[in-house]
Amino acid sequence: MRMYVISDNIDTYTGMKLAGVNGVVVHTRSNFIEQLDKVLADKTIGIVLITEKLCNESRDTINKLKLTLKTPLIVEIPDRHGSGRRPDFITAYVNEAIGLKL
Repeated sequence: MRMYVISDNIDTYTGMKLAGVNGVVVHTRSNFIEQLDKVLADKTIGIVLITEKLCNESRDTINKLKLTLKTPLIVEIPDRHGSGRRPDFITAYVNEAIGLKL
């Protein structure tokens, strides 16, 4: 199984390429969906890394795929500017999931 990255910026793509991960840079939602369809059709790809910005622009599609597909594993990654999540993201997620305030 291979990894593949779909990025919205060249810096993230270049970093992943240096780590041996092939991928593509897209700048529009339509290009992203087109590339995602190609990746999903390739059964040799086991993990798809997608930058948070692209995931946020297509949240409904990404959530649906995460819930219905066994492979490939879809992983959201922060880009060069860091994560768009708030600093207490994990604590808030746990609080919401189990109903306890930590």
